Amino acid sequence: MSENMPTVTMIGGGQLARMTHQAAIALGQGLRVLASSPADPAAAVSADVVIGSHDDLDDLRRAADGAIALTFDHEGVPLEHLQALEAEGVTVLPPAKALRFAQDKMAMRLKLSELGLPVPAFVDLAGPRDDARERFVAFGEQHGWAVVLKAVRGGYDGRGVWLIDDRAAGLAAFDRAAEDASTTLMAEQKVAMRRELSAMIGRSPYGQGAAWPVVETVQRHGQCAVVIAPAPGLAEAVAERAQQMALTLAAELGVVGVMAMELFETLDGELLVNELAMRPHNSGHWTMDGAVTSQFEQHLRAVLDYPLGDTAARSEAVVMANILGAQEAPTISMDERLHHLMARMPDAKVHLYGKGERPDRKIGHVNIVGRPGESDVRVRERAESAAHWMSHAAWIDGAGNATGTTERDEHDGRVRRKA
Repeated sequence: MSENMPTVTMIGGGQLARMTHQAAIALGQGLRVLASSPADPAAAVSADVVIGSHDDLDDLRRAADGAIALTFDHEGVPLEHLQALEAEGVTVLPPAKALRFAQDKMAMRLKLSELGLPVPAFVDLAGPRDDARERFVAFGEQHGWAVVLKAVRGGYDGRGVWLIDDRAAGLAAFDRAAEDASTTLMAEQKVAMRRELSAMIGRSPYGQGAAWPVVETVQRHGQCAVVIAPAPGLAEAVAERAQQMALTLAAELGVVGVMAMELFETLDGELLVNELAMRPHNSGHWTMDGAVTSQFEQHLRAVLDYPLGDTAARSEAVVMANILGAQEAPTISMDERLHHLMARMPDAKVHLYGKGERPDRKIGHVNIVGRPGESDVRVRERAESAAHWMSHAAWIDGAGNATGTTERDEHDGRVRRKA
């Protein structure tokens, strides 16, 4: 890195910081990361690492020292620490005044409602436990117990979220969650929906905005499993409305960087806002190979107040599929799996995070950029097949799943287990 290029600090050493580091290299920037361990995905590849905790103000100060701006790969930093840093002159992007709405689901719902943006019906369950339980019961009865109970803070990837179908299950979930006095709860109506969407945008400090195509996200077990870009069959007017909603909200809140607005598309074609993330997001990973400007480069451009990049897709269909840890890790090494995937799907773009395998853990993703004329259905099939192979060392179609045999790879002479 040239000495006259600025340094950005990213709080968190996970895969989002790792992929932001990749984008920083191309821009000649220095990305410093505050990581909890040298083994964290970003710490393993960055030359500028501060080991510490995002909960410790002094560690945050050390990480921010000399950097042009401080940004995040997660929303878990205590708001009071960010406010203290801002008071000391640290540039925090997105600023604390915006980030609070990504940290606090109740504050987010109230703000969205205030701005006239559509959200599911909801109820605040803060306060004394018995009173909150009464309000929860009344809300559940009102909506036929088709409700979702949520922790106001800290939940993600299905954690801190309880899907309710009847009174008994609802009360059991409430009582379990309320046992932790530090957990504040809220409840929402379970939306009858066609699918889930995500509108990713970028915004600079002086208000330049840019939006990627709206994507469809496929959730399994509370986790994003597949992203299809652009969302198949989404009316242009609806896509534009989703993009405008995200851009408007980012401007109202003063967001700087990239932001994901997760949406429900209802059965009658309406849009409801589900969640917000003010950082790079799983629903934007497809942009690494499928868009002119990736979400990670765009985030850095925004934080550095560079002009934002082109967000156009490179193909009529791009699909990302997450590589999740299998219930039992395959005996075939990740290196072997990668070798065979490349042999079978030369156009598959694999992004591994340097994380150990354990059940349902996000350890990487695969992007498939559709060929000219290739349908989104076929691109999705190929992406899911590639991700399943990387997770399980088995092809979905069963082809070549024999074990116990080997083949010699012609280009390097290594003996490899046949896939």
